[in-house]
Amino acid sequence: MGEPEIKFVKVGQLKEGSYVLIDGCVCQIRSFEKSKPGKHGAAKARITAFDIFTDQKKNLLKPTSEDHEVPIIDRGNAQVIAAAKELLHLMDTTSYETFEIPVPKDVPGIKQGDEVEFLRYGQNVRVLRKK
Repeated sequence: MGEPEIKFVKVGQLKEGSYVLIDGCVCQIRSFEKSKPGKHGAAKARITAFDIFTDQKKNLLKPTSEDHEVPIIDRGNAQVIAAAKELLHLMDTTSYETFEIPVPKDVPGIKQGDEVEFLRYGQNVRVLRKK
């Protein structure tokens, strides 16, 4: 696991469902509104997003012509090596790297031997679904 990677994208090119960094947190955009340029200003984008690891709501208001950070997220599959009450031990099926994560509340019934799909950014991992 290396350093988390980012790229820069014009705010006006972002859309609902894409990922963006807000206050250093990886967020998925839920709503995106553009306002018309005013007499003395540029068009602005009003973005509402939710942190994909903590589900916290975040807002971003920025001119559409400015660049903003977009995280490069790893997506992969992992095998559940062990499932405890509060922790899952996962092994990436391509790199054979192992890591521990708290049991996800939104993906019930994960047990040892299952294969899961995950998102990873830096040290943060989120299980999306059971395969």
